[in-house]
Amino acid sequence: MKYLLLKLLSLFYGMLVSFRNELFNLKILSSKEFDRPVISIGNITAGGTGKTPHTEYIAQLLKTNFKVGVLSRGYKRKSRGFQVVEATSKVRQVGDEPLQIKLKFDDLLVAVDSNRVRGITKMLQFKPEPDVILLDDAFQHQYVNPGINILLTDYNRLITKDSLLPHGRLRESAFNKYRATIIIVTKCPKELQPIDERIITKELEIRPYQDLFFTNITYGSLMPVFPEDVLDVEMKIKGGSSILLVTGIANPEPLKEYLTDGRNEISQLIFPDHHQFSVKNIERIEANFEAITRPNKIIVTTEKDMVRFRDAPSIPDSIRQNIYYIPVGISFLNNKGSEFNRKVFDYVKKNKGNIDFYSNSNWD
Repeated sequence: MKYLLLKLLSLFYGMLVSFRNELFNLKILSSKEFDRPVISIGNITAGGTGKTPHTEYIAQLLKTNFKVGVLSRGYKRKSRGFQVVEATSKVRQVGDEPLQIKLKFDDLLVAVDSNRVRGITKMLQFKPEPDVILLDDAFQHQYVNPGINILLTDYNRLITKDSLLPHGRLRESAFNKYRATIIIVTKCPKELQPIDERIITKELEIRPYQDLFFTNITYGSLMPVFPEDVLDVEMKIKGGSSILLVTGIANPEPLKEYLTDGRNEISQLIFPDHHQFSVKNIERIEANFEAITRPNKIIVTTEKDMVRFRDAPSIPDSIRQNIYYIPVGISFLNNKGSEFNRKVFDYVKKNKGNIDFYSNSNWD
């Protein structure tokens, strides 16, 4: 009975989304084009495909040669309207992912606005104005027509293998992947076999105007969440360490596997995606950490959770002195990174018009 109910709800939900998309196709609802390069990075899956690391990758690629602006809706923020993200902003004001981007790239203009047309318009009023706008999580936001529309899909759950909400995790039908100019299969194994690439390419029915890339997750060195309080700045994960892994993301399993690979002893506390840590949550984390008897123990969390921990209330020294996060990045498989970089860089250069480039262009 529950299965049938979910399928019926998914059918009804799909009809509503299809009707909305058709309004755009018939030009009843309009998409605005800007006289500035706009790159959208998004998905049609409810969470967990790696939008933020891919947005950060493109920001890093372009920021040496262009003034980059990043616009997000600021998911789960408590504020409304257009907000500029500062390094001192609170998660409740701007959302965790935009704040994470700003902390990593303090020289970028980062803003949040659920109305992307208004957000871009306001960002272009800043001086100096951005040369290129990156739209974080905007594949479904068709009120803006981007020059490059990047769609992400998780290798472990391709959009063609999923179903619509609430029965599955898709926010719209996988058919709508046709709107993408670039499709990236994320979270792939490091050694993806050519036969697997061919199978996925056929499964996704890549069209002639679309480019397909494959990426995997990369992890950086441990960083203290509270640098001013940490006891051992040089702390590294070693085989035999006891780790309390605390996460509030859609899928913490890849990080757990990465940590376990060093033969560490892992205990885990899992919270919902974008979870705001409460006093009771902090008390629970402290109790679980104190219950670990081995002397070589630390708390590890994600980069996205890091910004929310910094906003959390009343964190005791026992946590502040022992909690670290692991920066996350992405890497293109099969030496395709230069090809992707060139497509993005050339698009921005061509559509920006005249610009004085730095002599040390390093976009390769």
